[in-house]
Amino acid sequence: MLAIVLGCLLDVDAGMADLAGGALLLMGYGLLLMLFCSYTLADGIDRTRPSSTLGAFMNERRGSRRICAVSVSATMVDVNKITVLVTGAAGRTGQIVYKKLKERSDLFTGRGLVRSAETKKQIGGADDVFVGDIRDADSIAPAIQGIDALIILTSAVPKMKPGSDPSKERPEFYFEDGAYPEQVDWIGQKNQIDAAKASGVKQIVLVGSMGGTNPNHPLNSLGNGNILIWKRKAEQYLADSGIPYTIIRAGGLLDKEGGVRELIVGKDDELLQTETRTVPRADVAEVCIKALQFEAAQFKAFDLASKPDEGTYVPTKDFKAFFSRITTRF
Repeated sequence: MLAIVLGCLLDVDAGMADLAGGALLLMGYGLLLMLFCSYTLADGIDRTRPSSTLGAFMNERRGSRRICAVSVSATMVDVNKITVLVTGAAGRTGQIVYKKLKERSDLFTGRGLVRSAETKKQIGGADDVFVGDIRDADSIAPAIQGIDALIILTSAVPKMKPGSDPSKERPEFYFEDGAYPEQVDWIGQKNQIDAAKASGVKQIVLVGSMGGTNPNHPLNSLGNGNILIWKRKAEQYLADSGIPYTIIRAGGLLDKEGGVRELIVGKDDELLQTETRTVPRADVAEVCIKALQFEAAQFKAFDLASKPDEGTYVPTKDFKAFFSRITTRF
């Protein structure tokens, strides 16, 4: 099970740590589970909430056949589109989210945040990809300014100590100076949440990690980082911020095709006790984006996994129904 967890931890901005080679070895040992929570109403819009909220806005946009545009300095701007920033955009799941946003340019104006110019080049080097350090609040302000929604996919990454041989013994791990979970998963995510709140962001989607209900989880001992404790602290901070949120605690991340499996949700790490503890990265990315389109996904947190892609399972396509079944808020 540890291998699934590390599969989630390794899915971050490549600039945060050099995961080549060692990352593959880690998969045999560790694993974090991350998931997602939301619910959806009968018509997709909660009429008891202000219609200006992001979910209602997106639902109303899907229901309208009109194309609204205004002319600004001779430039046509689609007033129906929302601007979304994904942080950790150079990570394996972050890249998928960024790509999906760009592919759905009729709905979204996508932005990315990475930690270095090198990782910016790795994902194309477009002008809408910003370089910044989430541990430095000032450096991420330009990326967050003017956005409507934020998708957080950043995480600290444990590295294997040189000389470790996983084939013979359980390897030892460490975190680089300045890249401990407290600095990345707590301070870094807090900085993002604070900047988003100050900028008037309407919704934050945070991809966290399953396993956080157990303070003695083995992952907390990796590099003495207490990584799940700091992740949980950031999740609680978001839940208390007053900003509409969706917290996704996904299972072990798979490099498999998305959109072909039935997705399942849980709470309080219950899925860790089952055989359904993994989920394709592409499906996690899709849930992140769908959470922005349904108001019912707001103020929810849940664990996310998937059933096998073989058998008689029906792939999840109706996200309105998917979110409507979820009731957990944290």
